[in-house]
Amino acid sequence: MQLTREDVARAVGAADDVTIAQIIGTGATVEELTEAQAWLANDEPMMNAGRPLATGRVRELVDILSELDPSDDEDERGASSSPAAEQA
Repeated sequence: MQLTREDVARAVGAADDVTIAQIIGTGATVEELTEAQAWLANDEPMMNAGRPLATGRVRELVDILSELDPSDDEDERGASSSPAAEQA
């Protein structure tokens, strides 16, 4: 069964309408969204369990959801602004 707006909103609280539309547009199921979230949460145990890397719709979802992760953006901003802060 394909995802609904409610499914996505429940699973990904911080998503805007465009992101929700992108997720639904993949044609993914609730199970695929759950799997994508598991890959994002911690991919090492999944690889250690012999799971193949995410492909297809799950890979698309991982890419979309990873854009929502604020910790990556903060790390990049912090790393790029640190040298400038040290020079100031």
